[in-house]
Amino acid sequence: MDAMDGHADSFGGKFVSIAIIAGCQVAAMSLWFSASAVLPALAAEFRLSTFEQAALTSAVQLGFVVGCLASAILGLADRVDPRRLFALSAGVASGANALLLVVHPASWGALALRAVTGICMAGIYPVGMKLASTWARGDMGLMVGILVGALTLGSASPYLFDALWGQTWRVPVASASGAAFAAALVIGAARLGPNRAASPRIDPRAVLSAWRDVPLRLANLGYLGHMWELYAMWAWIGVFLNASFAQTMPAEAAAFDARLAAFATIGSGAIGAVGAGLLADRLGRTTLTIAAMAISGSCAATIGLLHGGSPALLVCVCIVWGISIVADSAQFSASIAELADRERVGTMLTVQTALGFTLTLATIHLMPLLVAAAGWRYAFAPLAIGPAIGVWAMARLRARPEAVRLAGGRR
Repeated sequence: MDAMDGHADSFGGKFVSIAIIAGCQVAAMSLWFSASAVLPALAAEFRLSTFEQAALTSAVQLGFVVGCLASAILGLADRVDPRRLFALSAGVASGANALLLVVHPASWGALALRAVTGICMAGIYPVGMKLASTWARGDMGLMVGILVGALTLGSASPYLFDALWGQTWRVPVASASGAAFAAALVIGAARLGPNRAASPRIDPRAVLSAWRDVPLRLANLGYLGHMWELYAMWAWIGVFLNASFAQTMPAEAAAFDARLAAFATIGSGAIGAVGAGLLADRLGRTTLTIAAMAISGSCAATIGLLHGGSPALLVCVCIVWGISIVADSAQFSASIAELADRERVGTMLTVQTALGFTLTLATIHLMPLLVAAAGWRYAFAPLAIGPAIGVWAMARLRARPEAVRLAGGRR
């Protein structure tokens, strides 16, 4: 540890550092949906097909997977000072996102820039969780929950940028780049907590333990069920709301209200992430994740039935969905942090996210096909399959003796 970490174990050091890490996470993660939030404006100006619209989001997912795999194989999250890795990643991603302002959104150049942004996210999202985990002392769920809440707010923020400055899609994109660049400058002020383990040697085979180790495998299966649902909902909820509102109000009002409703839906997940973190440390990881997936899966199965109906009722259900769909997210990461070997926590978190985001490539592109085949009334229903599998996996994990390592024995 460097001199800046000398008093890292104090309460004040923990509070300030977690606040800095969370703030930087919010700012940097605004890049993730910076293009998705302005899809209606991009589609109208450049006549983008549904595939081209989906590709602007899935390119980030693909880049993230590539970045996570490279990071996991090299053990970067456990071998490099996470603050420096975070700063470098946020700075490069900020520049890549800003270049979207000068390329055609349907070009290969735009997709390449989105992929670079995704690669850099591998040095931001799991690395931020690694930073937070160094401060955990009986509150791992809360520490990681705060970071996932920050991820959620950051992912939602482009929709707010678009609602406030939606006259042109360029302002929200530029705003996200500026926020990420600020994060790159500020993250160095965070301190490392006392739980940082010594850097392990590079061992690419360590990646395989994420699947070979049965408790880790079950936790990862639960996470995969969660991810089957999450990013497809986040990527398309704004389009769904716009289409629904347009049936009951003028087009301009529908578009504005849909942006705010999408921000509220995604952003409400921050409440779920932090609140669930507090509860999971007391009630148990598997208890919380099973309950959250049961609620979010039910919302996925039924939300389409409200399409074209009362906007107020639809938004209420969307917010319940937004809270529950993220409530379990941090607990899968916390489970990995508690079940994995301490010196490989960063690598195992990176492998977990790589697996999950690989799966999102399928569901993000599946949604337009489902809409074309069944309409918005039933398009979200297949997403409920993921939470159902996740509930099964976490119930199996709960029954294993290794589960006593979760949440101080609360499973």
